[in-house]
Amino acid sequence: MKITVNDQLIEIAAPLVVQQLLEQLERVQPGTALAVNQIIIPRSEWHTHQVNDGDNVLLFQAIAGG
Repeated sequence: MKITVNDQLIEIAAPLVVQQLLEQLERVQPGTALAVNQIIIPRSEWHTHQVNDGDNVLLFQAIAGG
């Protein structure tokens, strides 16, 4: 299965939910936000939202400042 993560094409072995993908990418950290196909996925849905073949995933890190 091929997906795009932050403009990089990657291949994953099996269908995953968002939480599993983040664990596989070692990107589970406070302040992480995520959009799949330009739709923000709330953290409360990360354990149930399926990542599908061809999905475009954007990961971002919240940064405090002022």
